Amino acid sequence: MELTVYLAGQIHDDWRNELKENAIKMELPIQFVGPMENHDRSDNIGEEIKGELPNKILKDEAASEINNLRTHVLLHKSDVVIALFGENYKQWNSAMDAATAIALQKPLILIRPESLHHPLKELSNKAQVTVENTDQALKALSYIFETN
Repeated sequence: MELTVYLAGQIHDDWRNELKENAIKMELPIQFVGPMENHDRSDNIGEEIKGELPNKILKDEAASEINNLRTHVLLHKSDVVIALFGENYKQWNSAMDAATAIALQKPLILIRPESLHHPLKELSNKAQVTVENTDQALKALSYIFETN
């Protein structure tokens, strides 16, 4: 059995690569998907597809349409969603993806530091598992594959 895991969260640091590398070391049969990690491509994809737009608001709207298409397809095809919340960035996309996972009844692993316990308490309550780091999230996933 192989799981497809959607990695929701900010795209400004290397947390996904670290998680993926550790999953390989643990020999977990997981395929990871998620949002476009190339920030410039994500911001410009609307104009790449639709052509140049007259202002930044329309450019953002066009990019959002294409990025939401990607998220919709990949999140729906996923078996599990991991949503990471950190201290350094605003987490609107993480919250939207986590809420979508809940609405779709996709199993959700919420990663958040203890300092974000209060603002994320409702999401945490709806998640299957809440942990503080990516290693704990991988250990939770690895338990799915244990036979004894």
